[in-house]
Order: sequence, then C-alpha cells, then structure tokens
Amino acid sequence: MEYNATETQSQSQLEAETESQSQMKNRERDIFRKYLEKRGLKLTAERQALFDELFARHEHFEADELLFRLRARSKKISRATIYRTLELLVDSGIVGRVRIGEIGYRYERLRAGEHHDHLICSDCGRVIEFFEPRIESLQDEVCERYGFLALSHSHQLRGICRQCRPRSSSVEARHRQIGPPRPNSAHRRIDVH
Repeated sequence: MEYNATETQSQSQLEAETESQSQMKNRERDIFRKYLEKRGLKLTAERQALFDELFARHEHFEADELLFRLRARSKKISRATIYRTLELLVDSGIVGRVRIGEIGYRYERLRAGEHHDHLICSDCGRVIEFFEPRIESLQDEVCERYGFLALSHSHQLRGICRQCRPRSSSVEARHRQIGPPRPNSAHRRIDVH
C-alpha cells in the first residue's frame, strides 16, 4: 500500500486540531461547571445540550438560531432556558455577546486566552472578527496614562460591510453632503484631567 506524504501530514494535522478542540471544549465545560457550582446550580441536560451545540462550531449566532438548531436535533428546551443559560455562559466568560443594532444580540463562544474585536455591518448585521495589536497597545497606553486597571474591554466598530456598500452608496453620498451624524449624549467624550 502506498501512502502519500501530504495526505499523511494533513491527516496528522487534522487529528491534532481535533484533539486540541476537544481539550478546549473540556476546559470550557469545566469552567462552566465550576461557575454553576459556585452559584448552587447544576449542569442540567438542557444546559449541556446548549453548551455542546455552542461549542460544535465557531460562529456568531442569535439565541433563536440556537433554539431552532437544538429543536431540529429533537432536544426539548424552552426559549427561556436558552436565554437564561446564555446569560450564565456570558457571565462565566466563555461566551461573548455582541450588540447588533436594534435587532438584539449575537453570541459567540470565546477561547480562553484569545481576544478579538468586531466590525459590525449596520445593514446586514454581519460580524467580522479582527485583532489589531496597535489598538491593543494604544489601549494599554491610555490605561497607563490615567492610572486605570482595565479588567476587560469590548471594541466594536459599526459601519457598512463590503457586500452592502454598493447598496448603501446613497447613504454615503448623503453623509458627504451633510457631514457625519452628531454623537448623541450616550457617545459624548468625557475629558478627565
């Protein structure tokens, strides 16, 4: 029997990635289980099913999408349980939540020790992940300047993605004519001296 070196190498890489994902999932499950125990809660069958579905793939999703996927797999789970469990997962630090305009939130699993920020399309709701070391460095400098100890942060840029820009050309033309919208009171800059 003849073996192709490239196929063998690819198979080895796939096995290593699968093993790493399995270890990560077990680590995240342990974090969640300990979080629940500290609050006197249990990892119920419903919470476990939701956890497994969440960690089966890395994507941004809405709570109702998760409900639909679980019910498609014949899992009996209520919408309320989905929302309550998502809150627990967010509070435990293994799931992130991203505000998508007026339509609500999208959730994503987080990998311990990894960080990224988001570009959010105001037209289609698409979420693009990115990591920019210069932004991270600048945040550290700002915190140091003000003697601030940052425990966490969330960086989200809202705009129009590449796919939606052709449809939004009239908005851009209007923006150029009248200038950018003025920030509302929730976005005012506060100077600290």
